[in-house]
Amino acid sequence: MDHWEHFEHRADIGVRGISPSKEGAFEQAAVALTAVTSDPSRVVAKDKVVVHCVAPDDELLLTDWLNALVFEMATRRMLFSRFKVRMVDHSLEGEAWGESLDQARHQPAVEVKGATYTELKVGRYPDGMWFAQCVVDV
Repeated sequence: MDHWEHFEHRADIGVRGISPSKEGAFEQAAVALTAVTSDPSRVVAKDKVVVHCVAPDDELLLTDWLNALVFEMATRRMLFSRFKVRMVDHSLEGEAWGESLDQARHQPAVEVKGATYTELKVGRYPDGMWFAQCVVDV
């Protein structure tokens, strides 16, 4: 049931995570973030990075989570393919597993500059599934 998708937005790219749980939707949004750059199935989940975020609401927490991952990818020169999120109120403790960027194997398409407030929304569909989405600047 958990899955991610991209949606079109002019010059940038929308990322959306969908799951039965809010935490799962955040995890899938992170996979969608990686998929903007490279095929997540090519990224070996061997090294763990811990991320902590606090924000006043779920939407800002999503952008903080994704921007923290963008920061970790840029400074560590890593890509991530597996994520675990635990949330209490508007505090997020996340884990991202990945590996160092390998240009030949990962074939990065673009670099994500950051998550934006455009199309930013965290909520539930009528069927009860959670979604977490925003547009990322590339």
